[in-house]
Amino acid sequence: MGEFKVHRVRFFNYVPSGIRCVAYNNQSNRLAVSRTDGTVEIYNLSANYFQEKFFPGHESRATEALCWAEGQRLFSAGLNGEIMEYDLQALNIKYAMDAFGGPIWSMAASPSGSQLLVGCEDGSVKLFQITPDKIQFERNFDRQKSRILSLSWHPSGTHIAAGSIDYISVFDVKSGSAVHKMIVDRQYMGVSKRKCIVWGVAFLSDGTIISVDSAGKVQFWDSATGTLVKSHLIANADVQSIAVADQEDSFVVGTAEGTVFHFQLVPVTSNSSEKQWVRTKPFQHHTHDVRTVAHSPTALISGGTDTHLVFRPLMEKVQVKNYDAALRKITFPHRCLISCSKKRQLLLFQFAHHLELWRLGSTVATGKNGDTLPLSKNADHLLHLKTKGPENIICSCISPCGSWIAYSTVSRFFLYRLNYEHDNISLKRVSKMPAFLRSALQILFSEDSTKLFVASNQGALHIVQLSGGSFKHLHAFQPQSGTVEAMCLLAVSPDGNWLAASGTSAGVHVYNVKQLKLHCTVPAYNFPVTAMAIAPNTNNLVIAHSDQQVFEYSIPDKQYTDWSRTVQKQGFHHLWLQRDTPITHISFHPKRPMHILLHDAYMFCIIDKSLPLPNDKTLLYNPFPPTNESDVVRRRTAHAFKISKIYKPLLFMDLLDERTLVAVERPLDDIIAQLPPPIKKKKFGT
Repeated sequence: MGEFKVHRVRFFNYVPSGIRCVAYNNQSNRLAVSRTDGTVEIYNLSANYFQEKFFPGHESRATEALCWAEGQRLFSAGLNGEIMEYDLQALNIKYAMDAFGGPIWSMAASPSGSQLLVGCEDGSVKLFQITPDKIQFERNFDRQKSRILSLSWHPSGTHIAAGSIDYISVFDVKSGSAVHKMIVDRQYMGVSKRKCIVWGVAFLSDGTIISVDSAGKVQFWDSATGTLVKSHLIANADVQSIAVADQEDSFVVGTAEGTVFHFQLVPVTSNSSEKQWVRTKPFQHHTHDVRTVAHSPTALISGGTDTHLVFRPLMEKVQVKNYDAALRKITFPHRCLISCSKKRQLLLFQFAHHLELWRLGSTVATGKNGDTLPLSKNADHLLHLKTKGPENIICSCISPCGSWIAYSTVSRFFLYRLNYEHDNISLKRVSKMPAFLRSALQILFSEDSTKLFVASNQGALHIVQLSGGSFKHLHAFQPQSGTVEAMCLLAVSPDGNWLAASGTSAGVHVYNVKQLKLHCTVPAYNFPVTAMAIAPNTNNLVIAHSDQQVFEYSIPDKQYTDWSRTVQKQGFHHLWLQRDTPITHISFHPKRPMHILLHDAYMFCIIDKSLPLPNDKTLLYNPFPPTNESDVVRRRTAHAFKISKIYKPLLFMDLLDERTLVAVERPLDDIIAQLPPPIKKKKFGT
């Protein structure tokens, strides 16, 4: 594996935004997640739970509701009173429409997917018709006295249930009038509360309405008579969310104490046809409020203030030894927020509304393997670059020479020139950037820092020439006719001749930068690309996919390399394929052409192509036999994968020079320490 001096960086003070709501699409097996900063993420559960798309947040966009309609159409609504639809191809917002009811607290699509219902601050329930291009207001239902916090359609589409403060209303969709109003008990732990907030409702096909409220209760109502059937007190705090399985045989609720409860419909006795709802399993995978839950055919999904997205498998409904059989916690984005200037040993950290530039520390001390060396010079915080306006930063990059910084928001593209004089740094913005560079999804500099490559959300790839303090637009590779596919990943060869771009549909295109034309397209693969890089000298393109497969493609020969064909013939080790976090970065050793360096959130790996691949009987994570063994034994037991799990969670790792690595870690305890305090629970004996 070789010995490296490693800079362990833990001053990237990144805290993910809390999760506000989730929406599961059964047709495509995708999950939409909205966060408290307005960011919306799309996870492909069929592609090893990979975060394949995201829409950047906005300060004024507090998303309170998220839903799928008409198959693949995604809508959101929030406290700014607007309903938005997302373009899942171009990765932007199609349009935003004001509902004219004040802040929107809830939203639900009809069972047919052709109508959209929103609940507003002024007590109105508004019905919209979903047309092929937009949504069109149809009518208002009877206005209620307080805000509508939750909505649910009856599976037949004839009635809806609306949760408010202190009561639940049942509406007839055809007439728009309320047919029942059910008052919710304010009793909480034997004490009468002033208000009882109905946080969630679910309307079942047999007419039962399930409600969850701020008094810690799960209640069952008969919608035909408007009466309470059964009540479960499950928490000492709010029950904030509910989701029901498609078969209506189980549902899941989330509480403000961080607990998720699973309810199932089971027979009263072993031979009885009569069934009842029973609380079967509590899960404590969160430290803070569980703000939202979803129910897929094989898992319970939850998210909340502690920023974790948790997938808890239902073991009776999944195959063992499958991806779906493991508990998953997703905390960090599946894209890189850090870029590196190797020449000046600088790191650029991307946050939602600012960038930070740091110079790495240095040491003159020496030691043996595993020693921690004292710093002779501490790391320096050189620059804090704050964005103007309410939009989140989409992507950013620093040039290898350290003289350029570029970043993009939805509406603007920024390019800065940096000058270094001793310990001082000056910054000059390049003015009059062209409008077509805005809303860039990926930015990359060439190895010699003379060219800037920008991938726009409309599918175009722009090449910009940099010289002195100015720029010149050289060329734009346009998407193929009839397609508007956003390019999410870029890789440029060290000699600057080749540019590889990957889109959201897992395709990879390779362009000749000198001749300014499309060179080839890598054969399509079923799983999206998570990382890619072009090797020096050989110009081999190494591609990692979300199913943990790694391919090596020769750009000059337009075919897979012999090593890649051997790997696909023999197959990867089963433990390698069972990893649940995607590879997010690939790099190469300048003096060792047979080495590929890559990492995910929990391991750093060097693949030595000169050594044999491990089979399933070989120890994958223990390639080093005892040091007292002979060289013959060591060579016989060695295989191509050298894996280190010392650094975690690992957000970024790259080679600074032949003997030096930089590793950026973000311990979960540091994130939890910066979150608001959870609800205090009394423990036994205290």
